Amino acid sequence: MCHDHDSRPPAPPRSGDVAERGSLTLTAADGTDLSAAYAAPAGPARAGVVILPDVRGLHPYYVALAERFAEAGVPAVAIDYFGRTAGVVATGSREEDFDWQSHIPQTTDEGVDADTAAAAAYLRSRTDPALPVVTVGFCFGGSHAWRQSAGELPIAGSAGFYGRPSMVGDAARRAAKPVVMIVAGADSATPVEEQRQLAATMRAAGADVDEVVYEGAPHSFFDRAFGEWAEACDDAWRHVLALTDRVATP
Repeated sequence: MCHDHDSRPPAPPRSGDVAERGSLTLTAADGTDLSAAYAAPAGPARAGVVILPDVRGLHPYYVALAERFAEAGVPAVAIDYFGRTAGVVATGSREEDFDWQSHIPQTTDEGVDADTAAAAAYLRSRTDPALPVVTVGFCFGGSHAWRQSAGELPIAGSAGFYGRPSMVGDAARRAAKPVVMIVAGADSATPVEEQRQLAATMRAAGADVDEVVYEGAPHSFFDRAFGEWAEACDDAWRHVLALTDRVATP
């Protein structure tokens, strides 16, 4: 798991008012209902974010992260992966005792992409039909975000924190859309060299890869409780927001 149940994301380096926040149920193209959290800034939207959580799905951390993006001026939807196997969330987020271990093996790339597409469509329905959308994922979700650089999803780019190159697989050789890779230098889950090799493979395929390694940082350092990594958190925010600014409509 990426975070403790009480973990929350660090504040973004730029901040504004949040006009709306709440839970919702989306419907994917295959008819699956999935839970999500939405947050919108007070100002006009120029780009949007779909948040792909870690293995626990719609954890409170990611509900809060949607609000942090809205504070930064970017509307965001955080999705849950388990509508097909566990149904929709009864409360605003998955409970601490949710048995994610039994549900994660049942997820598929196709299901994750269908849920991502539903969230992107919702963002556009609330803002602009042509709104550029990027995916931002963590661990399990970070791997899928990197993989999505090669897919047919209607996204403009993707950013992943501490993903697993093995989950990206052959998609790395088809990467085409801009990618941000946030790499924890002391990540015990995935060797840094494997992530650097993934970046090289994606660049060779034609993707513009912004790869940043935070030396000594542990897996899941992007947490407001990790005071010693506050500077790295601020810098990671800047890299991700630079992607949303890059793809944003004029």
